This record gives sequence, structure tokens and C-alpha cells, in this order.
Amino acid sequence: MPRAICTLLAALSLSLVLPLGSPLQAAEPSTLGEAGGEQDVAPDSPAADLSRPPQAERSAQAASALIRQLPDQEQQLLHAGDESFLALWLPANAAEAHGVVVLVAGDGESADWPKVLGPLRRKLPDAGWHSLTLSLPDPQDDLPALDIKTASETSATAEPPLDANADEAPPVTDAAQPDPSSQTGQPTEAAGARHAQRIKQRIAAALQLARQQQAKQIVLLGHGSGGYWSMRYLSEEQPADVRSLLLVDVKPAADASPGLDELQASLTLATGDFYYQDRPLERSAATERAQASKRQKHPAYTQVALKALPGNPEVEQEQLFRRLRGWLTLQLPAG
Repeated sequence: MPRAICTLLAALSLSLVLPLGSPLQAAEPSTLGEAGGEQDVAPDSPAADLSRPPQAERSAQAASALIRQLPDQEQQLLHAGDESFLALWLPANAAEAHGVVVLVAGDGESADWPKVLGPLRRKLPDAGWHSLTLSLPDPQDDLPALDIKTASETSATAEPPLDANADEAPPVTDAAQPDPSSQTGQPTEAAGARHAQRIKQRIAAALQLARQQQAKQIVLLGHGSGGYWSMRYLSEEQPADVRSLLLVDVKPAADASPGLDELQASLTLATGDFYYQDRPLERSAATERAQASKRQKHPAYTQVALKALPGNPEVEQEQLFRRLRGWLTLQLPAG
């Protein structure tokens, strides 16, 4: 068994308070689920067909890949409701950090996605910010949630291994993304509500970890549909200690309501909206958001137009980081 997984599983039996910059946060054993023992069922028994392990969500498979690939000290096991999930933590490379940037991935992206999330989470510490990155659960999924431990044990028998650092999100197949109504009889609306609740719990858990660092500032950054869910969380929960929001290529979440326009109208905190101006659809959507902010008389809404450089991704990511760093610097209290 890989060293990182051994360390992770050993940590599940502990209950520790996470100090600043510490490695993997221990989890309460009762929240992680227990591996069931083998059942004594005859091969030709009708119950034998039910003994197969459940298939892990693709997001859980991606998290298992990151557990194997990344250093232990970057891994944080957080609790969200009745499940646990992996988040990635990097402390600021400074004697005194400006604060914590919590990065929320979009649908189909891992916490170390090579576009936006991975580069930003590694660059922000050099600018004096802690970074904490989390991914979303699979959309519209109403199957029992699998924790990281379960996903590690079942990934060998599930779909082909998932590359957590692939350039593009893999297509969702019928096997990886079952129809909610065909599995439990739940209507799609109920599955959507459960999906939204799981995301809210994940963001809440990440913010709680950020508060443990006694950060001067907490910034929520959403990429793609992660921007939608970040806005929705802030609109519904209105945490007083989150005063800045960063949106990168924000997109509406599939089949989710309220819409982006309604969420935008409910928020007045400092917002940096970063988009790629040479992509017509994104430019058009950004124009609508800018017009909405003017009608709203938003006190601190800023749009930043970026240039896509598909032939030079490293320069494109560096451009994004520099613009984000500049925006964050402007938000720092004087002195």
C-alpha cells in the first residue's frame, strides 16, 4: 500500500486539533464509515450479486489519485456532514500571512487541476497567502457518499484509473454518473437539493479550517461552476469574516437555481470578476454581469479582462496569477 495512503488511514484513528501549517488533519472515525467484513454468501445465492463494492464517485477517485501523488503535508482530510473529503493546503511563505484564499474547483475538476487551481494554489503562498483548495462532489449524485478511505479501497475495481491532473475533465458516462431516479426512485429535484447541501457543507468545512489559522482575511475564489457555488454559499450564509470574492471564468451550475444574476444581486462584498475577453460567450456573459453591477450600484465590483493563450499555458497561468495578486494587494488594509 502506498505510503501516503498508509499515513492517511493511520490518521483516521486520531482526533487532533490542526495547528498552523500542520500535515493531514485527523478525522473522527465515526464520520468516515467502516469497511464491512466479507459476507458468507454462496456464489450462486441471489444475495451474491449485492456483495459487490459500490462504485466510487469520479471526484473521490481523483482525490485518491492525489493522495498517492502529493506530499502528506499538503493533504487535509475535512468533514462535511456525514462524509469526509480531501482538501489541499499550502502555508504562506511569509513570517506573517495576509490571510487564506479558499479555492473552489468547478465540476469535473480535481483540487490540483492543471488549469487555474493547481498553478494558483502553488503560487499564492509566495505572495504571502495560505491556499486551501477543494473539489466538488459529482453533480446530481444521490448515491450514498463514499469517503476517501472507501474510494481508495474500491478504485482498483471501478472504472479505469483517473488522472487527477488531466488537462480536461473526463466525460461522464452512464456507469460513472447513474441516473438518480433509476437508483433510488428519488426525483431529480431531491438529488439536486442533496448535491447543493453537500457542496455547502464542504465550503463550510474549508472556511472553518481557514478560521483555525486566525487569518486576517479570508477570500473565497471560485473557478467555473465553483464560482456559482461560492456565490450561492455567500448569498445564503453571509459569513461576516469572508469579505472578498474572486471569480475566475465563472459559469452557472447545471440545473441549479437561483441563477447567477440573482445571486450577484444579493452580494455586496468586494468582488473581482476575471474573464477571458477573446472568448465570445464569456465576454458576452461578463458584459451582462458588469451591467447588472451598475444597476445594483455594487460598491466594490471589479472586472478584469484576460487574454487566453492556449499555445502558452504557463504564460497564461502566470498572467492570471499576477492580476489576481494585484487585486488582492488592493484589498489589504492600509498599513
